[in-house]
Parts: sequence; structure tokens; C-alpha cells
Amino acid sequence: MLSIGLIREGKIPADNRVALTPAQCKWLHKNFTDIKVIAQYSDNRCFTDKEYAMAGVEVKEDISECDVLMGIKEVPKEQLIPGKTYLFFSHTKKEQEHNQQLFRAIIQKKITLVDYECLTHEDGQRILGFGFFAGIVGAHNGMMAYGKRTGQYHLNRVYQQKDYRNLIHTYFGLKLPKLKIAVTGSGRVAHGVLEIMNLMGIHEVEPFEYLHRQFDYPVYVDLKGRDLYARIEDGTYNRDDFHDHPEQYKCSFAPFAKQTDILMNGVYWDKDIPPLFTKEEFQSDSFNIKTIADITNDAHGSVVVNIGDSTIEEPVYGVDRNTLQKTKPYQQNSVDIMAVGNLPNELPRDASRYFGEQLIKFVLEDLVKGGSPVIERATMVKRGELTESYAYLKDYAGI
Repeated sequence: MLSIGLIREGKIPADNRVALTPAQCKWLHKNFTDIKVIAQYSDNRCFTDKEYAMAGVEVKEDISECDVLMGIKEVPKEQLIPGKTYLFFSHTKKEQEHNQQLFRAIIQKKITLVDYECLTHEDGQRILGFGFFAGIVGAHNGMMAYGKRTGQYHLNRVYQQKDYRNLIHTYFGLKLPKLKIAVTGSGRVAHGVLEIMNLMGIHEVEPFEYLHRQFDYPVYVDLKGRDLYARIEDGTYNRDDFHDHPEQYKCSFAPFAKQTDILMNGVYWDKDIPPLFTKEEFQSDSFNIKTIADITNDAHGSVVVNIGDSTIEEPVYGVDRNTLQKTKPYQQNSVDIMAVGNLPNELPRDASRYFGEQLIKFVLEDLVKGGSPVIERATMVKRGELTESYAYLKDYAGI
């Protein structure tokens, strides 16, 4: 019997998504006699304690009896239970400074950490993630921000809608001005952005057309890796080589920055990958972008003028073109930045259902069996010891 505890989110502000919905827990109990799910009391979940109880899930405060503890965001280090197996997004694989103490506590408390972000198929494709709904909400917020800046149309907030289906209905009759939108990336985030582009009736055009034509209606271009990066030496692009040697590549986004009104950024970024544009290019008179929805949201990352998180309550801030300082949004000499770190929280029930489906389909059975190559690849720490794949984190872990 594998007992799974759904922990209460401890990070502030609290995340309201869940790893498994009440309906999914009920299905697990019915179809797997060797799985039991227990939910810790929580006032913040998008599904209430009552909904879990009605689905046959035991709800209580003490879940220390559980073998596996599942959350969403980072667990505060003082709330970690020694010796347990945890699954959550730790945001430590890139040696993120703000989570270093958490990572060291995981090691000190002899915990096993399986990071959702590191659960991949054999070819490296990620199994789990909220990226699609981050793309949905991020694209909506980017369009909303441009509408507020120009006054040419109006969009309400996503969280004011009951669910994704209701959000779609708000686009009926929406009339957009002629504008150009650049969408970057090829993963789940980009797929979510493209969903909104199509629902809003925005037409896709090829990169050459985008750069060399003007249109009487709104258009977008979908820029993937080979459209954005080229080897410095010979101008070619190979995906595997790019991820292995990003420092040998340059970014080719500059011509698009001159033709774009809104940038929807969903591109993967790591510290050695060149940014989409430099600060000098941002300050140039030819930089045309007015609104940036940085859905990838790496501070000073692929969008160098992302100077930190915004919030669901206040999702947009400005960056002054001259001083590069933070301003209020929608100012004359600023560019608006949407950089929310928990975008799927605006559609938490839909996002949680999607996440739980992938978890059940690709991960839970392996957990019940006691492991698999998929689980091994995602296990950063095993009973307080760094695993071989994550030995590069030795200094970060203080070992």
C-alpha cells in the first residue's frame, strides 16, 4: 500500500493548485487497491476540504504517516518532515539562490526529493507541467495589458471567470486593432499562447511576411529555436547542439523587435543562453515592442528587462526605456512587463485537472512499483544524498 499525502501549500503567497483533484483521488481509490490518498487540511486550495471528503478522501492535519508527500510549490524548510519522499517544484536545478537553504534542509533532513520539473521521457521531453495554462493566462494578460495601454479594446481578468470554458466565451465579439505579435518557444507555454491567438481570431503569418509586410488585421508569428538562434561560427542551428553548447550561439530576434507590438515569451532559458535582446537594443529607437508578456519569467533572463516578479493582483509593471528602472505600467516612455510566476493560479481547477491527469498517466504507477527510470531521472536527492545526475549541485548543497 502506497499512502500519498496532499500537503497544504506553505509558500507565501499560497498557491491554490493541487497535484490531484478530488475526482482523481476517487478514481485512484476505485482502480488501485494499493493506493490511499490523504489530504491535509487547507483553506487555500481551489478544491475545498469538503470536496475531498465527499470524494472519499480522509482529510486531517497530521499526514506524517504517508509514504509520499505531494505539493506544488516549494515547501518551507521548517515544514519538511525528515525522512519522507517529497514531490514538488523545488526550483533548485539551476542553483536558484533563493531556494538554496531549502535544498540544504532537504539534505540535512535525509529527505528524498523527486522534482516534477525533472520528470522526463527518455528523450528529455518533460512529462509534467502547468505550462499550457501558464501560456493561456499569460497570453490573455499580455493582450489585456496592450488594450489598457492603447485604449483600443478591453479584456477582463482571467480569475474573474469560473473556468476556461467561461473565459473562451469572453472572446466572442472581441474586435482587435491591427497589430503584430511575436510568440517565442515550442513547448507547453507556447502551445497555450497559440491557443489564445487562435481563439481571438489572430492570424498566423510566416517570419518573412511578418518582417516585410504590413497587415490590416492582427497577426502573429510563431518563432521556434531555429528562428531565434544560430551558431556564431556558421549560422546553422541544431537543437541538441544548442542545448549542449548555448554559448556558441547568437540570438536572431533583433529584426523582429523592430516589427513587433507585443512579445509573448515562452522560450526556454538557462544562464548560458543569449537573451532575446540586449539592454542597448531595448533602449534603441528602433525597438518597437510596447508590451512583453514574459511567461517563461526568468528575472534578467531571456527578457533582460524582467526585473522581478509581478503578482496576480498587479500583473503588469513598466520599465523606463532610458533608465531601465521600474515604473507604473502604461507610461509614455516605458515598456509594460507582465512577469507573474504563478499564472495558472488564475485557472486553478482546470490547471490542476490537467496536471493530475499527467501524474496518473505517467508517474503514479511507477511510484507504487517503487521506482523506474523516469523516477530515477527526477530524483535529485535520495535519503539526503545527491544522486549522480545532480552531483553538479554539490557546492550549492553545501556538501
